[in-house]
Amino acid sequence: MHDIIPNEGIIREAHERIRPYLHRTPIFTNHYLDQLTGCHLFFKCENFQKVGAFKARGGLNTVLQLTPDELTRGVATHSSGNHAQGLALAAKTAQARAYIVMPSSAPSIKKAAVRDYGAEIIECEPTLEAREATLGEVVQKTGATVVHPYNDHRVIAGQATAAKEFLEDVDAELDYLLTPVGGGGLLSGTALASHYFPGGPIPKVIGCEPEGADDAWQSFHTGKLVPQLHPDTIADGLRTSVGEKPFKIIQKYVTDILLADDMEIVAAMRLVWERMKIIIEPSCAVPLAALLRHKERFAGKNVGIILTGGNVDLAQLPFQ
Repeated sequence: MHDIIPNEGIIREAHERIRPYLHRTPIFTNHYLDQLTGCHLFFKCENFQKVGAFKARGGLNTVLQLTPDELTRGVATHSSGNHAQGLALAAKTAQARAYIVMPSSAPSIKKAAVRDYGAEIIECEPTLEAREATLGEVVQKTGATVVHPYNDHRVIAGQATAAKEFLEDVDAELDYLLTPVGGGGLLSGTALASHYFPGGPIPKVIGCEPEGADDAWQSFHTGKLVPQLHPDTIADGLRTSVGEKPFKIIQKYVTDILLADDMEIVAAMRLVWERMKIIIEPSCAVPLAALLRHKERFAGKNVGIILTGGNVDLAQLPFQ
């Protein structure tokens, strides 16, 4: 069942499955940012979600579908932070053990939160190869079920519920819906939700990515997966390669992928802190940064942005 690309029914079932355990996050607007961008912005605040990020959705949807035998052996994954916390919370909810492989460079606040949810952290070098090799060792030792951060249709269906809520709750017809893209779980899920639950004309879905980790942009424009080899960006949640399963959905349902550089990302992050009075992390600021770079494209339009997370190491803020 979980090898099927999520359809309307699967996304509805995912939403019903996880709804008792999560927040239905609010939608914010901001007059100053509307004036600055020249469009009408609507922000779905997943930074207020449990674990401080949308990742709780995909983790819960997957873990709550595991068999009793699978739950007995526990779950495992590799993650730089937000999926780690999401899976740790899901495992705690299902009373299962969680083994999380995290790169040594992951923000300390994210490691602390993972431990607080009761998961076991196994650190590794900050490369995809090291993460996957270490995860393989953990699975061999424990027999745990791997819950991939994004290359799993159950995870994608869970992430799709954020956009489903957005489209149900927003008091406007969105012309565009923007999300960050790292592994592609949220972007692909958002594209599917926009297709199945538009509530009006289907909004154009656009992924937003750092220039220093632009594999999704390259993959989208060449039509074939381009691996992420040497990411260099402040957006730590977007340094991973886009997954094969999300990419197939992105190719079919996503309109475009836009880029922003680190200076633009930090500036957008600061704008949200100062003008909206809410905490977001660098990865979360990428869509606003990309929109500011391409203001003419969105002029006068209704634009939805999913604010993906607010897990920031306050000792390592990128602005003074």
